[in-house]
Amino acid sequence: MDFSSKDKLEGALKRAKKIIFGQDEMLESIVAALVCDGHLLIEGMPGLGKTLSVSTMSKLCDVSFKRIQFTPDLLPSDLIGTMIYSQQNEEFITKFGPIFTQILLADEINRSPAKVQSALLEAMAEKQVTIGEETHKLSSPFVVLATQNPIDQEGTYRLPEAQMDRFMMKLNIDYPDFAAEKQILDFDKKQSEEIIPLLSTDILLQAKKAIDGVYVDDKVKEYIVNIVHATRPGNKKYFKEFEGAILAGASPRACIWLYKIAKFNAFMEGRDFVNPEHIIKIAAKVLGHRIILSYEATIDKMNAGEMATKIARALI
Repeated sequence: MDFSSKDKLEGALKRAKKIIFGQDEMLESIVAALVCDGHLLIEGMPGLGKTLSVSTMSKLCDVSFKRIQFTPDLLPSDLIGTMIYSQQNEEFITKFGPIFTQILLADEINRSPAKVQSALLEAMAEKQVTIGEETHKLSSPFVVLATQNPIDQEGTYRLPEAQMDRFMMKLNIDYPDFAAEKQILDFDKKQSEEIIPLLSTDILLQAKKAIDGVYVDDKVKEYIVNIVHATRPGNKKYFKEFEGAILAGASPRACIWLYKIAKFNAFMEGRDFVNPEHIIKIAAKVLGHRIILSYEATIDKMNAGEMATKIARALI
């Protein structure tokens, strides 16, 4: 197997970690999103480097990048574009919005209402946008890297389940440790201004092709499907310990992303096959935002991500 692209991905990560301290998991998840062509939702308190991390990784990639600051007064046309009348040509022409890019930073995505969120659904699922009567294909790769503050913060809206399911992973980040936060004090801002692209579209495609060659045994595939089935009430595989705690389990998209990201993790470890640990490692991030908890479970402060990890470990 060709691991040459792995070295380039690791080089970009190493460079990013000299700018973003204490958030290695977030940076690695962003790289996974870029290579696997999936969307990533990053949740955390303000000031933890969410926006800076996405911006830094975009500078390290030789692809188009745009940022949208989501606000309560944002309109769908501000995102996808609209039809405007040209007096000179006496006809309507399409004005494309910032969604026509390869990496889209949706900053504080949960500060906009449902109408704006719904405008993202077609783009995230089908990699296309409909403006007026015309459908326009988006560039490849097209990746939405969204950030949001915790849902109990003032001025935020809960993202609809249909949109949450379109994110390959949801990452909850915490404060950096003592050593990392001390490094922040010594950081020279010039380092972030001197970034040169290390990853091109060709390198990302090369890595994607190599990852496709990672072997997944049939038993591991069955293990993935069993984990997802175990989250669904009414399914014969349902994890009985969580009876009454789950309203709705994960969709088939969860199977797809467990499969793809496990292959990515195996590739980044220099392995040419997937083992159960690669799946356990990502169970919380892939399944946590797809499991809808009951009111009682929410009151009891049960964590869907922790439940997913427990299911994954129990089914080995």
